[in-house]
Amino acid sequence: MTAFLGAAGAGMANEAGKRAWETVGGLVARAVGREVPAPVGQSERESVAGLLVAEALRSPEQARALAAVMSRNGAGGAVAHGVPRLLPASARFFTDRKGPLALLDREADRKPDGLPKVAVLHGPEGIGTSALAFHWGGREARRFPDGTLYTDLRGGSATTAPTAATVLRHFLLRLGVPAEHVPPAVEDRIDLFRSLLAGRRLLVVLDHARSAAQVQPLITAAPGVFTVIVARRPLTALDAVTIPVGPLSDKDAKRLLTDLAGRPAMTTARAALPSVLERCAGSPFALRAMAPHLATASSDGGEPANPLPPVRAAAEEAYRRLGPEAARTYRLGSLRPWPSLGAAVVAATAGVPEAEAERALAELADLQLLEGTGDGRYRYRPAVRSHAEEVAAREDGLAGSAAAVARAVDWYLRFAVRADYAALKERWHLGPLYAELGPGPYEDEGAAVAALVAELGNLVEAVLAAEEFGRFDTVCQAVEALWAVQLKAGCHDALLPALRAGARTAGRHCPGTRTAGRMRTQLAFALMELRQDEEAERELLAASEDEDRAGHARGRATAVESLGLLRLRQWRFQAALACFEEADGLLDGIGPDGEGAADLPRARALLHRHRGRALRGLGRFDAARQRFATALEFFQDGGERYNTARVLTDLAELHLDLTDHAAALPLIDRAVALLTQENATIHLDYLAALRERCLTEEG
Repeated sequence: MTAFLGAAGAGMANEAGKRAWETVGGLVARAVGREVPAPVGQSERESVAGLLVAEALRSPEQARALAAVMSRNGAGGAVAHGVPRLLPASARFFTDRKGPLALLDREADRKPDGLPKVAVLHGPEGIGTSALAFHWGGREARRFPDGTLYTDLRGGSATTAPTAATVLRHFLLRLGVPAEHVPPAVEDRIDLFRSLLAGRRLLVVLDHARSAAQVQPLITAAPGVFTVIVARRPLTALDAVTIPVGPLSDKDAKRLLTDLAGRPAMTTARAALPSVLERCAGSPFALRAMAPHLATASSDGGEPANPLPPVRAAAEEAYRRLGPEAARTYRLGSLRPWPSLGAAVVAATAGVPEAEAERALAELADLQLLEGTGDGRYRYRPAVRSHAEEVAAREDGLAGSAAAVARAVDWYLRFAVRADYAALKERWHLGPLYAELGPGPYEDEGAAVAALVAELGNLVEAVLAAEEFGRFDTVCQAVEALWAVQLKAGCHDALLPALRAGARTAGRHCPGTRTAGRMRTQLAFALMELRQDEEAERELLAASEDEDRAGHARGRATAVESLGLLRLRQWRFQAALACFEEADGLLDGIGPDGEGAADLPRARALLHRHRGRALRGLGRFDAARQRFATALEFFQDGGERYNTARVLTDLAELHLDLTDHAAALPLIDRAVALLTQENATIHLDYLAALRERCLTEEG
């Protein structure tokens, strides 16, 4: 029973899962004769499980009802069969590293003993730790027939680096778990990840780790799984084999240069070779950056060696070879830790035509100053970006650098507003740019959402930059423009830093306004999806107060309604009903010509449905049926297939609660017909389980 409650709670990543969780909550309340708060954590699940088991032993009727709900909701998770192949390709020319390779072999070959197989490759930037992991993983692919998982934990900065929750979502999707089945809480994602890997032979590579805490949730003791972590320093808090990766010897450095530049260039550069090797200091990155220019290299003529670390020294030398436009692009693109850069935003930042920006990016990549991300974008290595920032401070000054960041932020803001508008045209907007710009030229709403997802990391960084520069209106408008991607694509983990910035900014600089209410409600929505209920509740209460002070009845009703939905999820059905009643009363204050009046019938229909859900949880079935019937009439008359199907499902479940299978079956069939047109797979799977229950129990 405890396991069932855990699975039901973990399934709330989609509406069908939330529906199942509410059903379980109503069953618990009816079984024990009182409301029981939704369990959070193992100990609370065990306590609720004890109550249910006791009631099932006492009452055969309760036992049958419980068994029916478990059979309906217990198999909601999808079986994952994906075989991911995410490891980047190894470098064509790879030299030496026999010692580290042997240590990796030894850890991978270690007999299962209940301890995780983990190795940490560590060394300074540019020394080839990542390349070593890629080379070993490619060479030993036969060991891992169930695939390889890879993620880059670097991110743009510590604030925007991928969290464990974000990485786990990425891994679960690649392992074949449908998005709608990825659990919302990080603890449940960890459990699912480890369960899926338990019987697999798989390699996991975690690149550019910052700390042991960042990677600990991603480590499993599954005997067939080997986790390779790449870091700048040993992660001593991990129970892992630490493998230092040092500079190449002069012999191996010369071999790599020969492979890269060719023997003729090596012969031409014979006199300069000692100086080149000294400057590169055994760094594969510096050697690769120098290789294309080896034929024209010259000796230092007795001058002292460059005191900079080899990566910085290579960046400085490459920078001197740049033309003016590429040099300007190099400097100004580095001023924020953007996760990746495309030609359009670079053109805006540097003030050059987009075609010129494309040429500049290609030139920078050729000189190893940028690395491609595989999707037409580019990014800096941290040490290279640090060098570019220093050059920008020297050559562009504080004012020029600040202006460049402002241009980049403005580009991302305008992009986000147009894409958000195209992705969700029907909602009401606060920011003035919506009216000025209109929707972007996207093929459909899905294409607009996909464009937002592709720029998500940069959009979050733009919000943080705007906050740092004191552009508070920009922060709020940019956060508002994240609503469509938040609603339709999820990505709540990745969006959280920006959403917190929006609420923080509004709370400090425009409290008691509609904007503050919107920012807090938007943050609360993400927190609810991530099961951070206490913080979500605080934000919704604050949003309601902001909207009240602003005299915005529609916004306050939305905040109170959202609080009611949170109460449903917490199995606090009486409190949820009170919230929905309060929200309906707030709507009464909007006159026929008032703002939001046109949306009132639909808003009231949704509240009727929500009240029906709360009443069902309380066991007041007749009152719930009346609310559902009112909502159904509105959605049917308005031609809203999706919402009509949702209410039909509510009614079918109500009849199943009353063991009236004959009445439930036609409602289910009608909902299936409507949702088939909407391609709502997860809802159809849920309805199929309901239908099977009807036929089984009726028979």
